[in-house]
Amino acid sequence: MKRKYFLLILVLVLAIFLSGCSGGIPTTPGTTSEDETSVKSVIYEYFLAISYQNWSKAKSYCIYGSDRYYATASMEQFANDLAQYGGGTISCIVDISNVSISGNYSQAHINLDIIYSFGGYYNTESGSSYYYLQKVGNDWKIYGP
Repeated sequence: MKRKYFLLILVLVLAIFLSGCSGGIPTTPGTTSEDETSVKSVIYEYFLAISYQNWSKAKSYCIYGSDRYYATASMEQFANDLAQYGGGTISCIVDISNVSISGNYSQAHINLDIIYSFGGYYNTESGSSYYYLQKVGNDWKIYGP
């Protein structure tokens, strides 16, 4: 009987200690899960703007003059060139994982599928890479890859 009583007390004490443990996502000191949500949101909104071919909005999610800004401008020129042969669509499917934040810099791993369809031209591109962001003021902006 004493053994059952001892085990019950031990389980209750263990439960009290474990309830004080945080089960949240670990972040770098000074960052929050709100920052992680903002990073993901910027990446999703960037690709949504590309899907709608809203190039000025897509570039607004990038740091002006960065590699990603110029890659977006090149994609815009490509889409404009193909649009001469008839209307077209761009569809982006993105999956974001492994967001890490260190101060004003962040990186997120993405898996991306892009489908281009303009006139008789059709192409699909797939890949994965890290996207790099920097916090400018209160906003996260993409600068790479």
